[in-house]
Amino acid sequence: MPTQSGSTQTSRPRAALALLGWLALCFAVTAASLTIDAHGIAWYAGLIKPPLNPPGWLSAPASITLTALMAISVWLVWRTRPSTCRRKGLRLFGVTLWFNLLWSWIFFSRHQIGTALVDLVVLLVAILLTIVNFRKVSTTAAWMMVPYLVWVGFAIYLNLAFWRLN
Repeated sequence: MPTQSGSTQTSRPRAALALLGWLALCFAVTAASLTIDAHGIAWYAGLIKPPLNPPGWLSAPASITLTALMAISVWLVWRTRPSTCRRKGLRLFGVTLWFNLLWSWIFFSRHQIGTALVDLVVLLVAILLTIVNFRKVSTTAAWMMVPYLVWVGFAIYLNLAFWRLN
């Protein structure tokens, strides 16, 4: 039976287990990205930094916060009754995880700043499409993805600046 948020009733243990699964998946991708980033840190240190380049210490808290919001968001959508929008939203969410991880590899491992910029634009579009689909099944889930969208928009600015300066 649907609740006010549009979700279906699931048992608490199953819902809790699913939330842990989404958190594990999202944090695994974030951990993999940060591991890739760490391997390219010496190269990154030598780049000319653009204005508004955030301090290094901001990366971990931002990643943790965004990852937690994303995981809870996708979990809220997963809990809704099956529908085309839900299925499409979940697939698009997977695409965002893939392009997020791919960016780290392209930028920090391959040092291909221009290609990384293209990846971020694709990621931004995927996030927008995810939000549109999430919104159809859970307004809360859609709003929880907005900080990720903003962060990727800012990352596009930074990546573009790195490309132009280096």
